[in-house]
Amino acid sequence: MKGISIGFGAAVAVVAVVGFARAPEALNSPDGRNPGSLLRESVDDTVTQVSMRKVNFYVIPNAALRIRTMRGQMRSLKGGPVVFDDKNSFVIHMDHAEIGLNGTDITTLMNKYIFAYPGAPLKRLEVHMAGSQIVQTGVMHKILDISFKITADVSVTPEGLIRLHPVKTTILGVDGDKLMRAFGLSLQKILDLSKAKGVTVKGNDLFLDPVRILPPPAIEGHATAIRVEGDQLVQTFGTPAAATPLPPPDTSASAYMYFRGGTLHFGKLLMLDAEMQVVDLRPTGLFDFDLDRYKEQLVAGYQRSLADGGLLVYMLGVNKLASGKATTAELPR
Repeated sequence: MKGISIGFGAAVAVVAVVGFARAPEALNSPDGRNPGSLLRESVDDTVTQVSMRKVNFYVIPNAALRIRTMRGQMRSLKGGPVVFDDKNSFVIHMDHAEIGLNGTDITTLMNKYIFAYPGAPLKRLEVHMAGSQIVQTGVMHKILDISFKITADVSVTPEGLIRLHPVKTTILGVDGDKLMRAFGLSLQKILDLSKAKGVTVKGNDLFLDPVRILPPPAIEGHATAIRVEGDQLVQTFGTPAAATPLPPPDTSASAYMYFRGGTLHFGKLLMLDAEMQVVDLRPTGLFDFDLDRYKEQLVAGYQRSLADGGLLVYMLGVNKLASGKATTAELPR
């Protein structure tokens, strides 16, 4: 098969390659259905099983989902195949996952996505972890710009929302808790979050919807636990019991993305009955993947066909693109 890595291959080869289309004999059906009808059924299959391990999945520049483990499915929101080139066209459903966000990730999401609208009540936000708590500093806009610092405990509500419960608040360098009590104020009375993405306030508690605070692609999942671990806020979605195992072809890879079943469309290729494992060409323990730059990552690497017609794709981690594409020594012999 000619490579995805060079112009994403020729579209005319799609229907001839096992793994990207079924072989002619596989399209013959004992019930008399013609090949065209079976091909249409394959294209209509929009559910792809997914497993990921040790992947930094960038959703916007400088903000990644630090996926420790994830098992779920991808499906189209518009019918037809899952289209990698249109991240608004599909959703990733998580049966079970453990995903971290570090301070930089949360800071970037807050400033560049959640509160990135004119007149936002919070700006110049910075977030970091301290022990088992999360610390947020920034500027609150209420007639005047007011600096603040909030230290909060984190927990998950039965509805799957992340609750930030302030235990210490400083406003303009003084005790904010006493100040707000003196004036009969609360964050709910001060902040209008009606335009914020995935954030609400009740009393002094902030509630974050862990899937709505993220840019596309859309994410589905129910948060069941949360903890601060080192410099990361680690979220658990679902339960291990809800996720059936999906081992990849290359089980020796410590960091990977694995897609199986359904129909995937990326570049000029349409992959039917998909089977594709993506690993880092130059592994360092974590695989940095950026959906907006996956073509660059793909072109810098290469792919190898598996015995059953699937693909093992060696991409260059997005953080390593400056180091140059695959060398002759790195190509399979």
